[in-house]
Amino acid sequence: MNDRPMDIALEEARSAAARSEVPVGAVVVSNGVILSRAGNRTRERNDVTAHAEIDAIRMACSALGQERLVDCDLYVTLEPCTMCAAAISFARIRRLYFGAEDIKGGGVVNGVRFFDQSTCHHIPEVYSGIAEKEASELLVGFFREKRL
Repeated sequence: MNDRPMDIALEEARSAAARSEVPVGAVVVSNGVILSRAGNRTRERNDVTAHAEIDAIRMACSALGQERLVDCDLYVTLEPCTMCAAAISFARIRRLYFGAEDIKGGGVVNGVRFFDQSTCHHIPEVYSGIAEKEASELLVGFFREKRL
């Protein structure tokens, strides 16, 4: 599969930034078909769980009429936090592709490394660094503007 799903995730991240949300976007794909796409909406909804990954997973489950996404892949612009890593595991996502690492808040290759825990029931294949430069620049620019 080409990088198109990550390009769409980056579009979602840009849309999130335009709403003054932390610019993170996510896309769920099954057999080359995009099932869902989402950007962060925590501020808009006053909901700490309204991360791009959670919303994309919810929409994909709804589209398929099932609670698990066994043959699905998730593309996200930023390393998922621990909450999102747990949701990815519980949804049985097949593969996780992400852009920028999140040294402070990540839960996959940083932080608690959720998938490395003995209590983790499902471990997706993980691929990092997909469109990392674009994802990082989007985040750095967003927070730079907030500090001005």
